[in-house]
Amino acid sequence: MSGAVLVATMAIVTMATRFLPFVVFRRETPEYVSYLGRVLPPAIIGMLVVYCLRDVSLAASPYGIPELVAVACVVAVQAWRRNSLASILVGTVMYMALVQVAP
Repeated sequence: MSGAVLVATMAIVTMATRFLPFVVFRRETPEYVSYLGRVLPPAIIGMLVVYCLRDVSLAASPYGIPELVAVACVVAVQAWRRNSLASILVGTVMYMALVQVAP
């Protein structure tokens, strides 16, 4: 019983956070919200790249080569297909394959 209540509560809270902006900003979206919508996605992606590459050692084998190749693949697929899911999938598969064969 408590599991069902927990799931129902999470569903209601999730739906409320999804619908709340449409209720609050019925007429026109404020300029600062539009600004944040433009600048936050690239900032978050940049922060994620830094987070993912923070422990890469360029002084020890494999010298960051798997990470560099994977990042290059992500950039190339994104530029070519403009598909985030494909970019992430190709980069992840490439990185995992390179890490498995790296000395």
